[in-house]
Amino acid sequence: MTTIVVFSHLRWDFVFQRPQHLLSRLAQHYPVLFVEEPEFDDGAPFMQRSQPAPNVTVCRAHTPIHAVGFHDDQLRLLQPMMAQLAPPGEQVIAWFYTPMALPLLQSLQPALVVYDCMDELASFRNPPKQLLQRESALLNIADLVFAGGPSLYEAKKHRHPNVHCFSSSVDVVHFQQALDRSRIHPQQQDIPHPRLGFYGVLDERFDPELVGEVADAHPEWQIVLAGPVVKIDPERLPRRANIHYLGQQPYEALPDLLAGWDVCLMPFAINEATKFISPTKVLEYMAAQLPIVSTPIADVANPYGHVVAIASGAREFVAACEAALGQTPEQRARMVEAMNAVVAATSWDNTATHMHELLESTPPRSVGTTAQRAASAHAASHAKVHAGAQQAPQAGSAAPKVNPLRSQGARHVGTVIIGAGPTGLSAAYHLGADTLLLDRNETVGGWCRSIEDHGFTFDHAGHIMFSNDPYVLKMYEVLLGDNVHWQNREAWIYSKGVYTRYPFQGALYGLPPKVITECVMGAIEARYGDKAGANDAADAKTIDDCCADGTTDVCNTDQSVKGQVKNFEQFIYQVWGKGIAQHFAIPYNRKLWTVPLAEMETSWLGGRVPLPNLEEIVQGALEPVPKPVGPNARFGYPLKGGFQALMNGFLPHIKGKIELGAEVVQVLPREHIVALADGRRFRYDDLISTMPLPELIKAIGDEAPEEVRKAAKGLRHVSIRCVNIGIGIDNERVVTDKHWIYYPEDTIFHRIFVQGNASPECNPPGGFGFTCEISYSPTKPLPLDGDELIARAIEDCRKVGMIQDGDRILAANQVDMPYAYVLYDHQRARNVETCKVWLKGFDITLVGRYSEWEYYNSDHALLAGKRGAETVLAKRRRAQKVSAE
Repeated sequence: MTTIVVFSHLRWDFVFQRPQHLLSRLAQHYPVLFVEEPEFDDGAPFMQRSQPAPNVTVCRAHTPIHAVGFHDDQLRLLQPMMAQLAPPGEQVIAWFYTPMALPLLQSLQPALVVYDCMDELASFRNPPKQLLQRESALLNIADLVFAGGPSLYEAKKHRHPNVHCFSSSVDVVHFQQALDRSRIHPQQQDIPHPRLGFYGVLDERFDPELVGEVADAHPEWQIVLAGPVVKIDPERLPRRANIHYLGQQPYEALPDLLAGWDVCLMPFAINEATKFISPTKVLEYMAAQLPIVSTPIADVANPYGHVVAIASGAREFVAACEAALGQTPEQRARMVEAMNAVVAATSWDNTATHMHELLESTPPRSVGTTAQRAASAHAASHAKVHAGAQQAPQAGSAAPKVNPLRSQGARHVGTVIIGAGPTGLSAAYHLGADTLLLDRNETVGGWCRSIEDHGFTFDHAGHIMFSNDPYVLKMYEVLLGDNVHWQNREAWIYSKGVYTRYPFQGALYGLPPKVITECVMGAIEARYGDKAGANDAADAKTIDDCCADGTTDVCNTDQSVKGQVKNFEQFIYQVWGKGIAQHFAIPYNRKLWTVPLAEMETSWLGGRVPLPNLEEIVQGALEPVPKPVGPNARFGYPLKGGFQALMNGFLPHIKGKIELGAEVVQVLPREHIVALADGRRFRYDDLISTMPLPELIKAIGDEAPEEVRKAAKGLRHVSIRCVNIGIGIDNERVVTDKHWIYYPEDTIFHRIFVQGNASPECNPPGGFGFTCEISYSPTKPLPLDGDELIARAIEDCRKVGMIQDGDRILAANQVDMPYAYVLYDHQRARNVETCKVWLKGFDITLVGRYSEWEYYNSDHALLAGKRGAETVLAKRRRAQKVSAE
């Protein structure tokens, strides 16, 4: 007989939900052993067993280890217990609700592995650091994957070939008991009507502020909240005379609660933790035929938006509750009819039946294969894990090991692309179906990814859409459709306590008179100090600074000379003069690039020495500068979804396969093989690499000659730490009308990208978000980290007026970009060429900022991906021509 062994992060006697519904029904066909997370006990370890339902045994290990969950410290005690769970000789189905238990798989030798992904656990508060790595390993090992809702299904379907969407269901008979409105729950019998109720876990997915505002809007309404408080401070919960907390309720008591309610509430916060949830209670509320008001949860709004009132923000939510309480008999009849149609189409019985059919029809693996897969899971769970989901490998860090226990051989793919940033996505977009795009992160986009926090959307540093290339402009249109808006650039500099327009040299008006005098006189001296060749402006190269890092605009003046400069610092003095150099160019660029500017060369700035435009400088000093004009003065940005929306726009157009959570740790150029951390290997005809060039050479290892490895180690770069801040403001308060601001003086950050002005959709109601960018490197380490760094950024924002008294901090987080800017030191060109020459012979195409080790903007990245695809396609055409001949 086959036994199902379930590993769960939820306890059976917690809130009765998906695991209990499914497994109590599957227990009609299989014995179920439900393995909970261990519990601390200072005695000898033992396994406690109980039987809460027929054919269901709950197993809870007691250990003298304080580490919570399926922690690595628990494994040595848990593994022997797991080996004794199932009766000898029985087949085992290993069923996971949490990937953190994956190392225990090796003790079972299962015939079948199932991952019932009911939640995106990595999005919840304080997830274990190994969670994403173990989920990737589990998805590679599992035979069946069940997704708990449409959003989760969309997120997982490209990561496994056998994913099935089983949304939340309902026990209609149980909840239709609430149709007897005379049923009374003793804890609410003395609470007057109207009663607006919610039952469920009160955790980071719950929006306490919203509930408080609803209670304040109508003190006569009685808000009933039933459920345990988990992972949040109870002090955050609103305390009002008309809010009633009933605590956790047994499943049997839920119909009695519903029978006494007038409106059912789903006041979920809109954040990362709720992005993929598919709440079971929406169908339970429907079975009770009660009006429902919900915040815009994706799996509620679609497909239940025609039945459930969807409301954003407190004002809409209150209005929806008022409408629900004021329903006419005709409106209620139509609502009941629609609800009955929904609940009639689903049940936990049907869901369990379909799952049982899949379990029975999926072929079991052989014993040898099962053992290898179990060992593979154990090895994968101990693979190196980088700190945080946003973290990329640091240059110079030891390369992760390939899991040697995974038995599968190398699968052939026409083209492998490493890195699903804008360059890699563009390459895949321009190639065909025989393409595999690999990325170590859980979402596409590279450093153009976005995150959400408390309703705010933040990018990894500031990104905008701009290009003079018609092809790129057309790509924007294809990828975003109407989800884009174009606006005039508002780029400014904050120094000497005042704002001046960008670029600094053309907008000196408003600065102290002494500063203006020094800047103008310095520019005159730079212009006329050496007149040799002053009229030779031919062929001067124009540089577009569409990412606004505040450096390349030094090139764009009216005339240039063929003069020679030795380094970037000398270049600045010759171009602008000592006044502008002293008051902006030197301190800002030193702050950004983290090294003495004399260590940087200037080829990336166009190859010529521009002369200062004196007319522009003098005019900009005498009067306010009008809004900028020209091709770089207008930029686009996705209306919704942050810059991530542009990256996601590629997905429907890519014909090949995308593997996320797939970390390339070894490249064998002579064998044309890439290996992943989980042990999978792919043999390619062509490899397009967008990964940082030093990381590629590191992944190649000793196969690369010593001079190549030495050259790769000599490549330098600047890292960026982004501190994202979301503030709550009064309706009349305008934080700023600017899009980004440079800070050359003593703030910890060198630039603020004002996300909330890039698109208002990046802000929740009443909120305003922006990103503080902080550069660092081995020569300029971060002075603080963690919460201290966030606190310092907030302090400096107050100092420069971005945050004022009365503003509330609603969100504060940080993301790390270990590779951000390529550093153009004097050895860069030679080191890059050494690497490129050697790699050229192995069908490896380098494209993008970090792989080519060049200064690229986002539009250049899209074109680089296209160029990489064209290189591969041209090679294939040549091969076909030779073959035909």
